Amino acid sequence: MSSTILLKLIERILMKNKKFEILLVVQFPEKVSPCQRFRFELYQDLLAENGYRITTKPFLDKEGYAVIHQYGFFFEKVLALLKGFAGRIFLLFQLHKYDFILLQREVAPIGPPIFEWLFVRVFNKKVIYDFDDAIWIKSVSEQNSLAAELKYAKKVNSICKWAYKVSGGNRFLCDYASQYNKNIVYNPTCVDTVKRYNVLARHDVEKVTIAWTGSFSTLKYLALVEKALQMLQEKYEFNIKIICNEKPSLKLKNVHYVEWSENNEVLELASCQIGLMPLTNDEWSEGKCGFKLIQYLALGIPAVSSAVGVNKIIIEEGINGYFADTDTDWYHAIEKLMLDREEREKMGKAGRQKIMTQYSLQSNENNFLTLFDGISEKAVTPFIPAISCSLHPVQAASLFPLSLLRRSDSVNVLH
Repeated sequence: MSSTILLKLIERILMKNKKFEILLVVQFPEKVSPCQRFRFELYQDLLAENGYRITTKPFLDKEGYAVIHQYGFFFEKVLALLKGFAGRIFLLFQLHKYDFILLQREVAPIGPPIFEWLFVRVFNKKVIYDFDDAIWIKSVSEQNSLAAELKYAKKVNSICKWAYKVSGGNRFLCDYASQYNKNIVYNPTCVDTVKRYNVLARHDVEKVTIAWTGSFSTLKYLALVEKALQMLQEKYEFNIKIICNEKPSLKLKNVHYVEWSENNEVLELASCQIGLMPLTNDEWSEGKCGFKLIQYLALGIPAVSSAVGVNKIIIEEGINGYFADTDTDWYHAIEKLMLDREEREKMGKAGRQKIMTQYSLQSNENNFLTLFDGISEKAVTPFIPAISCSLHPVQAASLFPLSLLRRSDSVNVLH
């Protein structure tokens, strides 16, 4: 056991004797945003078990979130923004209570990074900056096109420079952030394969159901596979299930729309046999973290996807899914899976195994906790030099039983 790892283990043990305050600065209320749910909220129990108290401060309240992605509602949106900024100003007077700030994307959705600068330069807070999209590229939904001129995408570079650490959802994002900060943690988006994504899709069905799940902002990608599905429907009978927060407009038969909710997302998806993830080949798509694929494979559903970005890592061609580019590619890949139940089951099992070992809460626990290494430097520094200089690892183990070290026996270092 190296001295560096030993120090980290001792630090974790000492931290259990004190409750450290973590502030989550996010955009939306809890339990509505996939980014927040699977990158932050997923780990709340783990953080509590390891001596952290969590406070979440969204920019938008529930009323603001209800209208922000709708067409119209101009005055309601302005009011939501004003309330959001007022909340952020008030938050400045509460920062002294927190040991760490975990920041998702940005403190405010428009304008320069004034709050981020204040957090770090004025209030001297350690900010962990997390993002799971290529947010340095300006991207605004049609519903909020007027806000395009108020976006300040280049703020990402400055926030990366100021941050204590940067947490990126894939290697592409981490590589970008590494231009501005050396403390980068690759932190994949994960699911809980024990308590939530713990069912397997049935493949012994008379009629196959093809699934697509996502938010309204990604519905546009379905156009990439629509022609292939039309051709398949000329020859085969199958169902299509769209799980989303907005109804799609597709020229297809047997389309079943399911309005997304946290309660139905797993069971509705688990009733399907094939998952789709089409993407355009561009920089924005390179920043995607493949979450649709992670959801499909976690439930034993083989997938067909575009060979773009992290999709090329999650999907292993012919093992847990297929890649497709042209209409013909999509047609033949989907057809293969439709016609071969045994192959679907085999690939689905391989996919779930990959998620359990690489993209699950359980596999990423220690990696996630490294984001907070160093939080207790002042609290433990006086004790560590004497221990690290005088104790052999075996002696240390006698003082600190293995039962206390079990959560930290494979600490990942930054890369």
